[in-house]
Amino acid sequence: MEISITTPALLFPALSLLLLAYSNRFMGLAQIARNMTQSLLDHADERLALQIESLRTRIIIIKYTQASGIMSMLICVIAMWCLFSDFEFLGRISFGASLFFMAVSLLLSFWEIMLSGSALRIELDRLNEKCSAN
Repeated sequence: MEISITTPALLFPALSLLLLAYSNRFMGLAQIARNMTQSLLDHADERLALQIESLRTRIIIIKYTQASGIMSMLICVIAMWCLFSDFEFLGRISFGASLFFMAVSLLLSFWEIMLSGSALRIELDRLNEKCSAN
């Protein structure tokens, strides 16, 4: 099978959109952290401590998700350079590595989304308790 420079170039739009989505999730988590700081100053809650721990874990995962996406894009550029320079074997290896890092990035993103659902469940339980008390 022959691989051309356009093959790795196909990853660029997908990687760019993924990195944008990851950055948006990170910014959203940063805003939640700022809001939680205010909530903690107003009134301490056991569930808030659980959410803070979940948030800390999610921020770390997002950091590695972004790093994997960036590595995928960088190695994709290396693959394109290798293919442009007629180093087809190195281009194939680089492209494979780029796909690997993209898969790692997507798996980390999946993990963070699952944790996000757990954090929302904690918040909904708290709201349900407040509604039941009224």
